[in-house]
Amino acid sequence: MKATNSTHPLQSAQWAEFRKKTGVTVVEIDGLYMTIHKIPKSPWNIGYVPKGPMPTRKMIDELKKAGKEYSCIFIQLEPNAVVDKNSVPTQSGQISNLGLRPSAHPLFTKYNFQLDLTPDEETLLKNMHPKTRYNIRIAEKHGVIVTEDDSAEAFEKYLNISHETTNRQGFYAHTDSYHRLMWETLKNHKSQITNPNDRLTAYLLKAVFEKKTLVTWILFTYQDALYYPYGASSSENREVMASNAMMWEAIKFGKKLGLKNFDMWGALGESPDPKDSWFGFHRFKQGYGPRHIEYIGSFDLVIYPLLYPAYVFADKLRWMILKLKK
Repeated sequence: MKATNSTHPLQSAQWAEFRKKTGVTVVEIDGLYMTIHKIPKSPWNIGYVPKGPMPTRKMIDELKKAGKEYSCIFIQLEPNAVVDKNSVPTQSGQISNLGLRPSAHPLFTKYNFQLDLTPDEETLLKNMHPKTRYNIRIAEKHGVIVTEDDSAEAFEKYLNISHETTNRQGFYAHTDSYHRLMWETLKNHKSQITNPNDRLTAYLLKAVFEKKTLVTWILFTYQDALYYPYGASSSENREVMASNAMMWEAIKFGKKLGLKNFDMWGALGESPDPKDSWFGFHRFKQGYGPRHIEYIGSFDLVIYPLLYPAYVFADKLRWMILKLKK
């Protein structure tokens, strides 16, 4: 596959390889990857372009051609482009001039936390919330140990704790087969003598207390950044603050690899509602002193205008039913 010009893992050749293994059609257009998703019981599809660059007229024209070729009612774009406070009208004008409309159902969060990994450890600790530093010390006092472990046993433990986490929180999650394919495709193979920064690679870290694995995370490295896409925690021994130990060790892990940025894979808005189900995750990440950023948003490139409203209505109805079932 051709190398992508994006800086995000979801636009890497390795992620495209993994998505193909899941049975999804992947289309490569001038270094940009788009996945094609079947609408059940219909001849129609949806295109999805996650975390690509800021859209251009040339990109939109190429996507329209591909959309018609693959019978896509619309193509959803979620650019990896941060809002520039000094040129919001310019960015908004670029989007509207391309005929894009706000997505009816965004998939990625509009906000994120990113931590600069270049300062020394003392400075990073100083920039944290006092309560976060305190919780790290508690974990150290209790003897919580965080290590990298890419063994089959560690991965099975990750799946088990993931089940516990999603059931406890009531979140939707990917299937075990999805996670297995992802791990086998992206994990850090010890046989590789070198690990080029332009290759998307996954690492598994675990936090252990008294021989019990309490927290497991899968981290990505890509180009000059560390990413935190998947994590799971046990409800046992929460008083030892294993999650705080994990985050601090993940930060040091990124520094050890010479990475410059830590992308925490999502956040709530600037004034989050404490009643929001994601508020705990937001506050946890915020405690480490990251920068809060806002992306330009999620947009739909409509290919078949007559079919699009019917799809949006059906999709809203589907999500209402799923929420009622939950």
